[in-house]
Amino acid sequence: IPETIDLPWKSNVPGVSHKCGHDGHSATLAGFALEVDQKGADQNIIFLFQHAEETGQGAIECTEVVKEEKIDEMYGYHNMSGIEFNVVHVIDGTAHCASKGMSIEMIGSPAHASQPENGINPSFAIARIIEALPVLTSQDQYEGLVLCTVIQVDIGSENYGIAAHEGVLRLTIRTEKEAELHSLQQRIENIALTLGKEHGLDVHFHYRDEFPETVNHKESVEKVRKVGVDKGFRIHELTSPYRASEDYGHYLKLVKGAYFYIGNGEKHPPIHTYEYDFRDEIIETGVEMFKGLVGMV
Repeated sequence: IPETIDLPWKSNVPGVSHKCGHDGHSATLAGFALEVDQKGADQNIIFLFQHAEETGQGAIECTEVVKEEKIDEMYGYHNMSGIEFNVVHVIDGTAHCASKGMSIEMIGSPAHASQPENGINPSFAIARIIEALPVLTSQDQYEGLVLCTVIQVDIGSENYGIAAHEGVLRLTIRTEKEAELHSLQQRIENIALTLGKEHGLDVHFHYRDEFPETVNHKESVEKVRKVGVDKGFRIHELTSPYRASEDYGHYLKLVKGAYFYIGNGEKHPPIHTYEYDFRDEIIETGVEMFKGLVGMV
């Protein structure tokens, strides 16, 4: 999104801005690396500056680093608005929901707008899929949180002489439990295929921005808690996972570890908004947490 805040470190690239805090996360990791470089450490440490978090592709590529370097324990943090400033927040088990982008393409046949009966228009089938989504995501059918968000509906073209014959429904499906994401996907596919057959439409599915659930390991979360207390930081227990997804979940499928949060403050602008800017004050907290997690004083 565009940079609208006039700051010395503002983005100079039109339409590209630092609105999630990954610049601050990278600064934290660099600060931690400087501490290790100057003071040394008793164990081998890999500093992973990962790209492309927002699409989920970065962690998929960097899992090769985890395997090649034989990493056996991994920690990361995210700044977070809406929670107490400079307080370390932790959660056992699922920290972030699984999600994926789902496109349902439906192709019929064209007709003159004055004779729609001679063509096959996907509008009605797509409308029925949308209408069915509240039933497909009804919470009483699932153990954890389940969401399906309509992202875009693109049917036909701005040509008033031709009836629509191609359409795409784009959704983001999101669940607290990854197994239930697969179940929801299958149910949506089934209804789309049924409606496609009923209306004489070709149906195709496409997927992108796929994120696994991020599930913290109990032993690792306990270590985060202990380090926070030893360092004199307040620890706050989160009661539910964040709905947004993190590709960090790919790592926690391979090795033990945990993902924790450092608060920007309850009233600090949310991430991914025009007003947001990373709070540099929490960098030191992040550095000290990482030092404690590797046994440095």
